[in-house]
Amino acid sequence: MTFLWAAATDAGRVRGHNEDALWPLPGPSGIASGEAAAPLLAAVADGMGGHVGGEVASRLAIEAAAAASGAAVERVLAANAAVVGTALDRPRLAGMGTTMTLALFGEDTLEIGHVGDSRAYLYRDGALAQITRDHSLMADMIASGELTPAQAAVHPFRSVVTRAVGMESRVLVDRMERDLRPVDRVLLCTDGLTTMVADHEIADLLADRSAPDAAAALIAAANRAGGLDNISVVVVDLSR
Repeated sequence: MTFLWAAATDAGRVRGHNEDALWPLPGPSGIASGEAAAPLLAAVADGMGGHVGGEVASRLAIEAAAAASGAAVERVLAANAAVVGTALDRPRLAGMGTTMTLALFGEDTLEIGHVGDSRAYLYRDGALAQITRDHSLMADMIASGELTPAQAAVHPFRSVVTRAVGMESRVLVDRMERDLRPVDRVLLCTDGLTTMVADHEIADLLADRSAPDAAAALIAAANRAGGLDNISVVVVDLSR
C-alpha cells in the first residue's frame, strides 16, 4: 500500500498565533505533501493553556509521539509524559495541555489513538464517517439528550474538553482500528475545521481533489466561514 499525504495548518482569521501542531510537519508555507509506504504516522494536536503553553504543549506532544515507538496508544502516552514532565520542570507552563488524534497506517489497517476533540474521519465511496468520539462537554450533553447538536454549536461552553494530553500524569486514550481499502481517504483535523465547516461540506471538499488540493480547500473553507480558531488538517490517500 502507498500513501499520498498532505498536511496543512493555518492560524485562522482571528487568532494572532497558532497553537496547533501536526505530523507530518508542514513547510514554511503551512502545507506539505508527499508519498510514503507503510507504516505511516499522522497526527494533529490542538494546544491549550495560553499563548505560550498551548504552542509548547502541542509541539511537545507531536515531537514525543513521532519519536516514540510502538502502537498508537503508546505514542499518545509518550506525548502525555513529555507534556507533564515539561510542565513540572517549567512552572510557568503549569496547566498546559493538548488534544491529540494520532493515526498509524499499516498495509491494510488504520490504528488510532485519540484524546480530546480533534477528529479522525474515514471518507469512503463518497461518504464521510467520523471515527473518533469527541471528549468534550458538548459531546457528553448531546449523548445524554440535554442538548441538540444545533444548540451545542452555539453553547458558551462549546470549547470545553473533558480529556486532554498533559493535564494529568495518567490519561485515558481511546483506541480505534479500521480495515482500509485502496480507494479510502482519511482526514485528521483540529476543531478549527469542524466548528466552522459542517460534515457534509467537508465530504464535498474531499471529493475529486488531490490530497494537497483537498487540504488547502478545507483550510480555505474554514477561513471563509470566519476562521475563529487555528485550523489543521492531514489528508491521507491510499493506493496500491
